Parts: sequence; C-alpha cells; structure tokens
Amino acid sequence: MINFMAKEDSVVRKNGKYLLLFVFCFLVVALQAKSPVYGQAKTFTVSLKNVTLKEVISYVEKNSQYVFFFKPEVINQSTQISVSLKNATVKQLLDKVSEQANIVYEMKERQIVLKEKKVSEQSVSQKKRLLQGLVKDEQGNPIIGASIQLKNTGTGVITDLDGLFQIQVTDKNSVIVISYIGYVTQEISVGDRSSITVQLKEDTKSLEEVVVTAFGATQKKETMVGSIQQVRPAELKVPSSSLSTSFAGRMAGVIAIQRSGQPGADGADFWIRGKSTFGDATGVLIVLDGVEISSSDLNALDPEVIESFSILKDATATAMYGTRGANGVMIVTTKSGQDLLKPIINFRLETSMSQLTSVPEMVGGVDYMKLYNEALTTRGITTGLYDDTKIRATEQGLNPLVYPNVDWYNEMFNKNAFAQRFNFNIRGGKKAVTYFMSASVKHDAGNLKSLSKDYFSYNNNINVMRYDFVNNLSIKATNTTKISLGLNVSLRDWKGPSAGVDGIFSMSREASPVDFPIVYPARNDKEIYTLWGGMSGGIYNNGYRNPVAEYVVGYKKQFASTVNANIRLDQDLKMVTKGLKLHVLASFKNWSKTETTRKAGYNQFEIDQYNEATGEYTLSRVGNEQKTALNTEGAATGDRRIFIQAYLDYKRKFGVHDVNAMLLYNQDQLDNNKPDNLLSSLPRRKQGIAARLSYAYDDRYLAEVNFGYNGSENFAKNNRFGFFPSIALGYNISQEKFWEPISNVISHFKLRGSYGLVGNDGINERYAYLEDIVLSSDKWKYTTGVNQNVNLQGPVWNRYYNPNLTWEVGKKLNVGFDMQLFHQVNLNFDVFKEIRSKIYMQKVNTLPDFIGTGETKIYENSGKMKNVGFDIALDYNKQITKDFFLSFKGTLTYAHNTILERDEPPFQLYPNLSSVGYSRGQHLVYVADGLFRDQADVDSHAEQTLGYIPQPGDIKYVDQPDANGNCDGIINTNDRVYMGYPEDPEIVYGFGPSMKYKNWDFSFFFQGAARTSILMSGFHPFGKNATRGVMKFIADDYWSESNPNPNAAYPRLTRDTNANNTVNSSYWLRNGAFLKLKNAEIGYTFKMFRAYLNGSNLLTFSPFKHWDPEMGGGSGMKYPTQRVFNIGIQFTFK
Repeated sequence: MINFMAKEDSVVRKNGKYLLLFVFCFLVVALQAKSPVYGQAKTFTVSLKNVTLKEVISYVEKNSQYVFFFKPEVINQSTQISVSLKNATVKQLLDKVSEQANIVYEMKERQIVLKEKKVSEQSVSQKKRLLQGLVKDEQGNPIIGASIQLKNTGTGVITDLDGLFQIQVTDKNSVIVISYIGYVTQEISVGDRSSITVQLKEDTKSLEEVVVTAFGATQKKETMVGSIQQVRPAELKVPSSSLSTSFAGRMAGVIAIQRSGQPGADGADFWIRGKSTFGDATGVLIVLDGVEISSSDLNALDPEVIESFSILKDATATAMYGTRGANGVMIVTTKSGQDLLKPIINFRLETSMSQLTSVPEMVGGVDYMKLYNEALTTRGITTGLYDDTKIRATEQGLNPLVYPNVDWYNEMFNKNAFAQRFNFNIRGGKKAVTYFMSASVKHDAGNLKSLSKDYFSYNNNINVMRYDFVNNLSIKATNTTKISLGLNVSLRDWKGPSAGVDGIFSMSREASPVDFPIVYPARNDKEIYTLWGGMSGGIYNNGYRNPVAEYVVGYKKQFASTVNANIRLDQDLKMVTKGLKLHVLASFKNWSKTETTRKAGYNQFEIDQYNEATGEYTLSRVGNEQKTALNTEGAATGDRRIFIQAYLDYKRKFGVHDVNAMLLYNQDQLDNNKPDNLLSSLPRRKQGIAARLSYAYDDRYLAEVNFGYNGSENFAKNNRFGFFPSIALGYNISQEKFWEPISNVISHFKLRGSYGLVGNDGINERYAYLEDIVLSSDKWKYTTGVNQNVNLQGPVWNRYYNPNLTWEVGKKLNVGFDMQLFHQVNLNFDVFKEIRSKIYMQKVNTLPDFIGTGETKIYENSGKMKNVGFDIALDYNKQITKDFFLSFKGTLTYAHNTILERDEPPFQLYPNLSSVGYSRGQHLVYVADGLFRDQADVDSHAEQTLGYIPQPGDIKYVDQPDANGNCDGIINTNDRVYMGYPEDPEIVYGFGPSMKYKNWDFSFFFQGAARTSILMSGFHPFGKNATRGVMKFIADDYWSESNPNPNAAYPRLTRDTNANNTVNSSYWLRNGAFLKLKNAEIGYTFKMFRAYLNGSNLLTFSPFKHWDPEMGGGSGMKYPTQRVFNIGIQFTFK
C-alpha cells in the first residue's frame, strides 16, 4: 500500500518506484508479444468419432487460445470427421481434419482462417515450394521488418533481424513484392530460383510524396500549390522533454526562440513567419489529430508517436481555418497501427546531464565593498562606507559570521542536474484491427541544491515528472468502413520553490555577498527557530532578503492532466461514386490543473555587538517576528473542449485530369471548469464550413481554390461570421517536354503562387461589443441627507457599446518555387507579404473624453500592420560510396513587420515618438552620445532632466530635433527614438550534415539568429533599500577619475538608482545575434539495438557575452538555458 503521509523528501524515491513499475509492465507486454509460435506451445490428445467440423472447431477453441475465422458456408456441411491423435500439435490435428473436410487453413499465430478447398487449389498446393531470401540496403546492411508479399494473394512475411525471410510460392510464375518505408518497392519474378538476394534503393521522395494539409487531408506533393513545410519526426528528436526546443532552424518559415532553461518551462516561443499583428493573439494554431491543442500539449508529445508534422504557412494552406488560421497552422498526426505479421516494438531509454549555459559573472565580496565605497565617494558621499577593518578581515577570511563573503550562487546551485526519459511503443495489427500504443515517462530535475532538507522535511529543488500515453486503435468494420479510437493522456507533476525559480536565481546573483551570513548557529539548546542572517534598513520586513531562506521556507506543487479522446469514422462511398469518402470526427478534451503552495516566514538577525578580542557577539532581530509554521494555499483551474467535424473528400483522376475536392463542417465549444464570474462561465463557441477544390492537368498546370466561412459567439450577430477565400496557381515546368535537355541538372522545377484572406478572432476579451456597466460602484460616490453624511454608490461604465467589433483580417500573398538539382539537392523558396487589418485595440488617444476616459475608452478594429519576408529550405542526400552516406539540411527564415496604423497621440511636433513605420517590439530609447568627458562637457550640453544632475562619466544623450528641425535644449521623453531590431529575431537559420559509415552515424546541427537586439535593464549595482550585486563586466571597465574613458562599458558608479544612467537608451542596446552548435550526435547500430551519445546547446558564438543571448533582454537574472549531454539506447523488435 502506498503511504500518502510519507515525507516530501521521498518524492523522487517514490517516482523512481513508479518508473520501475512502468518499465516492468511494458517489458511483460513486450515479452508476451514476442512469445513462441502457438503451434509449438500447445498439444492435443484427442479421440473424436463421426463429429462435424463445427464440433471440432468448438473443441479446439475451448481447449486452447486459438480462434477460428471462416465463412458460414465453410462449416455448414454434413461431412463426418473422425480423428484420433496423441500429443499432437494443432497443425497435425488440422492436417487430419482438412483432408476429411475438404478445406484449407492458414495459421497466423493463434488465428486460424478456414477456407473451402477447390479442386484447382488441391493441385496448386502440391506445387508449392519454399523460397528463401535476403533483403539489404544499398550499404549491404540487412533490412529488418521489410514486407515480402506474394502478389495477388494474402500471403506475406517480414524479414527477421538478419534481413532473412522464407515464403511459400506456387510456381515459377509467382511474383514477390518487397517493400519497406523509405525505400523503392520492387517486384521480382521468382522463376526457378529457390533463394534470392534483394537490394532496396533508398527513396528520398517517398516520405514526402503525400503531404498532410488542412484538417488532416492529404495531397500529392507534386500537385500541391500551397506553402507547406513537411517535417520528418526524426528531426525533432533532441535531448529535451519539450518538443518545441527542436524547432529553431529546422523548420523553414518558423521563428523560434528559447527564453528559459527551467525544467518544465523550457519550451520555445515560436511563430510562423514571425508576428503579423500587434494584438494579443500572435500564437500558432496547433492541431493534433484534428483537434486544437495548446503549445504545452505540443511540448508534451514524444517524437516517437508522431507520424507527420506539417506547417501551413500561406493563405491557401490556412484559409479553410477561417478565423483561426491567420497566424499559421501546425498539424500533427500521431501514429496509427499497421497490418503486420508481427508487431513492431520500440524501447528507448535515455539519461542526461545538464549544466546552466551562461551564468552572469559577479564580483566577490572584497571587490564589492571597494566598488560600493567608490560609488559613494565619487558622488561626494562620505558616510555609510564599508570600513577598512571589514574589508581587510574579509580579505583575510576571518570569522565568516562577522565578516561574511557569501557566494550565494554556489551555495544554492549544483553544477550538474540529471534527467531520464523512457519510451515504449508497440505497433501492429491485422487487416481487421490495427493498433499503436505508446507510453513515455520523463523526469527532469533542477540545478538547485537540496538545502531545504537541512531545515524542513521536504526537498524543494525543481522536480518534474511527466507521464504520456497514446493509444490509437483502428477497426475495419467492413470493406468500406473504418472506425478509429484515439486516446492521448498527459500527466504532469511539478514541484519547486514557492518563491519562484527565476526569483531564486535572481536573488542568488544579486544579493550582497558581505552584509550577512546565510545563518547563525543556535544561541542555546532552547532556540525555537533558525537564526537567518539579515541586515536592517531594507524593504523586506525592514531588512534585506536572504536568498537561501527565501528558497528553503516554502514549496509549490502542481499537478496537471490533459485527456484527449476521439472517435473517427472513415467511410468509403465508392458505391456512390469512385473516389468519394466521408470522414467524421468527434473529440473530447479535458485539461485540469491544481496547485498547492506551502510557505513559512523566516526570522532574520544581525550582529548587534561584537568583541573582536574574544570573538563573541550578540544578535538582534531584524524587523518583526515572523511565523515559521507552513501556511497552505490552494488553487485549481481547467477547461474542457468538445469538437465535432465532418467532411466529404473526393479524389479522382480522369486520364490527365486530377481532381481533389473537400466540403467540411465543424463546431467547437470550450468551457471553463472553474469559472469565477458570469463571463467566464459562458462557453466559447465556434462554428464554420470550409471547402477546397484543386485541379491538376497532366501534373503540369495546377490550380486550387479554398474558402472558410466561420463564426464566433464573441461578436455581435451581424458580425459573427466571416468569409475567407483563397486562390493558388502552380506550374510544373519540369513536366514539359522542352525541359528534358536540362532535366539531368534541374530534375524538378515548380512555380506556385497564392493569395487569400485569413482571420484571427483572438482578441482576449469576452463579448467586447457589449457595454459593461456596474450599477453600484465606489468609483461614483455621492452623498445626501440633511447633514450630507449618507454615502450612496452610482453606476459606472467599464466599457462602452460597439456592435461593429469583429476579427482581424489578413491579406496574404505568397510566391515560391520548388526545385531539385541532380536528383539529389532539393530547394524550396517562398516570398511572402501580409497586410493585417482590423487589429483589435482600445481607442485611448484619438477619441474625445466624452466617449470615455481611461479604462472605459471604446474598443475598435482600427490597427494595421504589414509583414514581409522569405523562407528557404535546402536538403541534400548522396550515397558517396557503398559504405558512406551523406546528407545536409539547411533553412533560413526572414520575417520583418511594420506598424502601419495604430492608436497614438497626435505626434505632430515629435514624430520620432510614433511607432508607425517601425516594427513590433522595436525599442524606444534615448540616443546615447558616449559619456560626459568633463564638467565643461556637462555645462555646454543640453539640460538633461531624467533624474540626478549629470556629472562627468554619466551618459550623455542627443537632443533630438522636432518636426520643424529645432532642438529645444532639454533632454526629456520627447527625445526618444526607435532604434535597433526587435527582441524577437527577424532571422532564424540552421544548417548541418548527417553522415553514416557502415554501422556508425554522426550528425551535428548549427542554429542561429540575427537582426535581434538586446536591451539591458535592471542589472545596475547596489541600491539604497534593496541591494544588487556587481556584474564583473562593470568592475572591469567603468568610468572613473583614473579611467575617464567616454566609451567605457559602464558609466560613473552610484549607489542609489541614477535614472539618468538607467533609462532605456542606446547605451544598453546590444546586438543579440548568435550562432549555436545546437545539437551533435554520434551513434552505433548493433544487430538488435542502437546506442548513441548526443548533446544540445554545446557552443555559443555571439558578440553579446554577459548571458545567453537567446534569453533576450533584461538583466539575465533568470534561470538560464541548459547545456545537455545525453546517452541513450534504443531497441527495435520486429
């Protein structure tokens, strides 16, 4: 029995037990799936006389695990059967029975199929003979699990671990069909041969011949005119528990950036072709098996369960999604079962070690005190200095309780953390029923030390356990009907410090190293609580925060579960007309999250008196006494979604005419599981129809038209539905006869272009078109009565009525080409432009006050933005020699947006303050002109009114001219301009080769970003009421009387916040471009398994050195990205 009252520090141990339990269960399943052939495992001693065939079948089924399949007419016969056998196998029994009953049988493990024996079959059976063979690839390696089918029959086998097979053939005219995923299928006439060796050639196109498009429909790549990027699931396998960490640089058209390395929260931010709106909703629509999911759901997916991954980029690809498709669509399909003689079992186990990539470097205690003193004296302050005795004693390492020199970071963080990932999946089935099942367990731990165990009974280092299950079952009910059941379950158990992981990391780098120790020893045996070090005068309970105490005095636990269940019907309507199919999907998704926070107060003390001669000291309390008992708070949230979809799909080819059509209906409802007001209790509903018609003439001339007609309950009745059409044309020039002379050089070339409308209804406001009135509000009080002392409340308008609100509309244009060189190099290039209009925004600046003030200002669709760019995808595959294979992949995405219209004050005199004409996220800053050289430089410059009277060594700013070209001689907020690039990069790229030599394989991948700026802020040292440490780059090069460098890395020091030097300015704007060795891997394939070693975030090259540039701007004081070293092993049984 599990003891739920166990101490918190047993969490990891208990999770380890669960992991072992999972491993044990799945190994049992695997062993059962690989059990011996049933014909050798069961024997019969039988004596039957004058019985029917039906009675024999009943006897066998009752006394064994065998199951019979047959047509009724096969057993409805009066033939009397007599048989007497001892310790006979089922095969021996059936041989005797079949002779008397005039039947034939086929055995597949424990399934026995009975058929009526025809006269011709009797003669054929006598001619059957055994054909043995070997299937290998172009390098001579055996191919495991290749399918060998006897053409025009139901007979088939698969190759074993050595690539060998045996199959019964009828005569010399027999033809065998050999196939394997990723290789060209071959048909071979048997002739008189009794053995055969087959070499399959790799088919680099086979995985991309059919592309998954809108709503999961498929389309031939040759005739596709939309801009769709197909990603191989193998490219997404990186040593991380978050799938999106593999996106950057691998997907043309995707801008992805990883801002944090915190376990459980290290997923990347990503956008398709950047951001096309300055509204709130910029995220990609993610669809898993036909149902919308969140980015956190996507991150939970294991690459092993993904069958296909498509990125829909242009209007032709996304218009059918109507109001949801404006920001692009990611379509992910999980694996389904296959008709196999034996199941395919995969087992993968990984363990990894991670390190924080780049931690801001801080100075030690002695340098901190010297710089602190200089920060005071250089500003003319002579009080509050650290005395020479303290500096000297700290330097000599004397009593650390009196003269502390605490390296908070090293006290709280380990160098390494460890993680484990496990996946088991099985895929198989027969013609009637196929299945795919997968289970994953992932464990990630943080780099924090387990300090809380020294003071409490729990361990509050970051600990994340994730359990993911995928089960897909398909049943062929009839020859034309297939029913599929899908279940996707994700469970996430997170635990960490209650103070927040980023907050803990920030405190460890920013706290003063010399003002107090971590903790004082107990004064006597009766001490009732821990004596945490502290110092009076701060803003935290009249003191300064103790990082270790903040870390250990509380923890937070979160449990989240996502259940996604669906049922599908695929009905072939060929009885109506050939090529017509009906697809119906019903889905239910439930997400829930509970959170428990337990936190105690802590009591700080400081030395009141100290006797240097004896070393004795007395302590006094800092601030008020705090309760040290753990206080508990809880919270819960969640939602559920019901989605229904049905569409008719028609695919037919009439000679050279290829027609593809679709007509679709869907509806979606999202409910809040824990609403806290009227609006949140109302469901979010969407409804729509969509259609597509594509046509190809001789695979040369291509055309496609789409539309989506969608509505949302979030808008007024007359604006609830919108129509979003698109059109695309394509031309396969390489299919023309005149292309043949150069076809060996440019083996494929297709031009394509598209234009259409897309929508975005993500305005993050419920029923924003309705007015919101609070009838009794404190905001509108009045008094009455004889003595004017009766207070009454009045009505307040929180929002004014606007029935014209609707969704954003994007007009998308895309032109591109697909090209293949020398049958080996594939190049895809697209140029795009989008004008996004009707962006939802509040009219704060351009409407008079009688329309509303402050928060009551009316909302309107009045914003406008342009987004332009291009994306390129390149891949190369070449078999260099028999033993050496080389491939190369590269992508580049560029996306630049420009604000065209926005609600702003009328900047007639200072147009430099307008964001119109600049990019979203571009930085509005003062333009720095170095540092003041001397007092004469200060006196002759424009008056700077930003805070503090400037001195030599402070930052000097440029006085910007107004619209008339005049400078007013004053530096104020009107002198700011937009500079640099957005923080989110406009260029993301990646490239790298993969090589295979015999059983060895090696790959590495570089990923980079450009046209991105980092605005440093919040890192400035010291402070009066809250201290901050000193970054080493400041100590290395700051302006001083002895270093009057006008271009020093840091201006003149100051203890208190000097607004003149800390405002956002070009002085702190940095180039955020970087290039990373994102992944590298080496592996070796043995007979039954593959072992590999890989890593991520291994090297970084960047002009920015203070922290990982991928983390973006600010102070760098948050949990860094991680460098990971991973070792794994993967078994495959077929």
